[in-house]
Amino acid sequence: MRVGVLTGGGDCPGLNAVIRAVVRKGVQVYGYEFVGFRAGWRGPLEGDTIALDVQAVRGILPRGGTILGSSRTNPLKVEGGIERIKDNLAGLGVDALIAIGGEDTLGVARELHANGVNVVGVPKTIDNDLNATDYTFGFDTAVNIAMEAIDRLHTTAESHHRALICEVMGRHAGWIALHAGMAAGANVILIPEKPFDIDKVVEYVESRFKTRYAPIIVVAEGAHPVEGQMEVQTGELDAFGHVRLGGIGQRLADEIEKRTGKEARCTVLGHIQRGGTPSAYDRVLATRFGLNAIDAVHDGDYGKMVALSGTDIVRVELSAATETLKTVPIERYAEAEIFFG
Repeated sequence: MRVGVLTGGGDCPGLNAVIRAVVRKGVQVYGYEFVGFRAGWRGPLEGDTIALDVQAVRGILPRGGTILGSSRTNPLKVEGGIERIKDNLAGLGVDALIAIGGEDTLGVARELHANGVNVVGVPKTIDNDLNATDYTFGFDTAVNIAMEAIDRLHTTAESHHRALICEVMGRHAGWIALHAGMAAGANVILIPEKPFDIDKVVEYVESRFKTRYAPIIVVAEGAHPVEGQMEVQTGELDAFGHVRLGGIGQRLADEIEKRTGKEARCTVLGHIQRGGTPSAYDRVLATRFGLNAIDAVHDGDYGKMVALSGTDIVRVELSAATETLKTVPIERYAEAEIFFG
């Protein structure tokens, strides 16, 4: 049996750990052959492959990024994209495909399965916004990177007695902002799920200054004020129709400085959150996902995504994983609000 593997969407720590686990178990236990597709869905669209054997995956466990490369190519937007992929898989003798990615990558996998392709999904995203799994790998590393950055902002904020804003990733889900902000003792956390009141944010900032400590605000890139309070710009769309986010941190800093008279600076972590060595948690979770993904292929259990439920790895329908985003419940956000100001 020949199995294809691809990594789609944004890169994140732990991708190589999945690839390694899939190949090691697939070769050593099941005797399968593997082919790696380059650059996400562009690989099977164009038949762009690399050799993927045990030797190719040696030493990649601690490496960030992905040895296969990634992209945001969307075959559903390419005329005849599904048929091209099916033809290329058949021509390469690929019997099954393991797609490692987030909402967009697995949404394509779902459509391919509906069109007769044998697909198994693995949940990857630093945003932790995939439904039907408790956690995605990449999230823990991103949170720890953001937490360490915020820890460092505390000391410089207090030295200069200025407000510091840290903008983190997360698109339409505030999981990174919530976890990193709580872990690092932020004074305000702003997430997309709850539009913020700029007057209340300023009140928190001024309250913090009165304690002789400086305020730290963590804001998710997709956070936005209640309508009409601040001008919020929108960016261009990517191949999956998502607005390119970013800039809310600087607009917030400008508004706080204007209203309080205190200096405010913004730090945007951006792609720093996605790069570098995966945490121990992400290495183990990614490895377990990979081992269970190749088991699903062996069982012929296609159209499924491996998922974390408690401490167990289970299989869920791809449709269940991609039909809606997993966002921060308001009650979880309320826990953090106790520490605001």
